[in-house]
Amino acid sequence: MREKKKLLRITTVPISLKILLQDQLHFMNQHFEVVGVSSAGDELKEVEQKEGIRVVELEMSREITPLQDFLSLIKMFFLLLRERPDIVHTHTPKAGIIGMLGAWVTRVPYRLHTVAGLPVMEATGKKKTLLLFIEKLTYLAATHVYPNSYGLEKYILQERLIQKSKLKVIGHGSSNGIDTDYFSRTEQVVKEAKELLKEYHLEESFVFCFVGRVVKDKGINELLYAFDKLSYKYNSVKLFIVGGFEEKLDPISDASKSILENNTSLFHVGFQNDIRPFLAASDFFVLPTYREGFPNVVLQASAMGLASIVTNINGCNEIITHNHNGLLVEPKEKEELFEAMQSVVEDQDLAKKLSLNSRSDIMQKYDRKVFHNYLFDEYKRILDA
Repeated sequence: MREKKKLLRITTVPISLKILLQDQLHFMNQHFEVVGVSSAGDELKEVEQKEGIRVVELEMSREITPLQDFLSLIKMFFLLLRERPDIVHTHTPKAGIIGMLGAWVTRVPYRLHTVAGLPVMEATGKKKTLLLFIEKLTYLAATHVYPNSYGLEKYILQERLIQKSKLKVIGHGSSNGIDTDYFSRTEQVVKEAKELLKEYHLEESFVFCFVGRVVKDKGINELLYAFDKLSYKYNSVKLFIVGGFEEKLDPISDASKSILENNTSLFHVGFQNDIRPFLAASDFFVLPTYREGFPNVVLQASAMGLASIVTNINGCNEIITHNHNGLLVEPKEKEELFEAMQSVVEDQDLAKKLSLNSRSDIMQKYDRKVFHNYLFDEYKRILDA
């Protein structure tokens, strides 16, 4: 008999293991035999080294690819028969359906799935019907389902995807909390932020910052429209866009591409391993996203002492309270977004006041160490039941 219970953590792509579950895998490995499972990639080796766990490659596609998905499911069956875990815990939609079905068929006793954003919320027609079916099947195969926000929990119940007894939000929400020691204005981060301001000639500017995938669902079309309009009115207003394109899955409009190419007041810096200097160099964070589970980047910006303009959707409106630590706008409302951005440019005392509340809220509710203990207690609860 092995000394520790075996816990498999499964994501579709390795970047999710690396970033979404950062530090959590190492923490859980002190109490369980943790195995990370994901598609191949350089990040998988990084997870193995940094988190100190064993990892296994299992190819999964992020898109709807029936034949490839079936092959992934077969491979999952054999992996679970070989590993014989006590708990399988999945994240991300494709890993969820493949991991939960595989665990159900192979009789893994505890089958856990975390819901962190639902593509079905923005889908329509036949695609929505298909995605709802996949979610319902995933939850049916699971023994426990963890929405990472209360808004997601409400949506799941409204759509009658699962009975309430299977659902639970861990702590105050989130999938991993926030490392408030890392996301802080250390002397080195402040130094790098000053260098960025000097490099881009922004010392006298009011700087907005967006961090995320440059895709339609993140509200990039609305953001670029609003900023383009704002920057013509105020020469001192600038914008950092930190993140890469996903042309194949969710491209932005041609009008937005034109603004990206031609507006000299914005700086698209692409994906960055360390976003802290960009946040520290900014005056306000903005994320006009259409759908979220529980947006880590808003936690990160808030921990850096930035107030945020976010959309009034689940997850975002659980972190940001209107006129307390930021502003809420309705999704897809580009003029309302423009007005919100203009309001903090014109009233910078308001911007500073909102920022004062940002970090303290995160420290109290979403510190990563606290979340890890919440989740560990949940594992103990279900194992002891």
